[in-house]
Amino acid sequence: MSATGITCPGAAAGGLVALGSPLLVLDSITEAVGRGAGCVVVSGSHGGLSAGRFALDAGVRLAVFNDAGVGKDDAGIAALPLLQAQGIAAVSVSHLSARIGEARSTLDDGVVSHANAAATALGAQVGARLSDWLGPEPAG
Repeated sequence: MSATGITCPGAAAGGLVALGSPLLVLDSITEAVGRGAGCVVVSGSHGGLSAGRFALDAGVRLAVFNDAGVGKDDAGIAALPLLQAQGIAAVSVSHLSARIGEARSTLDDGVVSHANAAATALGAQVGARLSDWLGPEPAG
């Protein structure tokens, strides 16, 4: 059971906790569907609308994406306002700091490039190292 009172079905026993919730590190946000409810999910996925929809379907507490260079009309971070509209925290890391498609690089190397208001309320700051903000630690 996490600090939010929601059990993350995909969290392994003895796994990591971030911001008081189970942490899932998944190369694709699609992997969070069916197992990411209530979790902090660090993905290697771009932060586009399709990725945001998968995060919504998964019921995550916080979604982390790669900004994929942001792109035309902010398409690479379109998930952030989509999730904000549902009160879900979301951030992206700079594509210059972490490899796209590799969640471990997102967690270990990522620097926050964009954050929605819900994530800012949890302490997210643009320019901060993701791992410093999340402070992952062993569960238990």
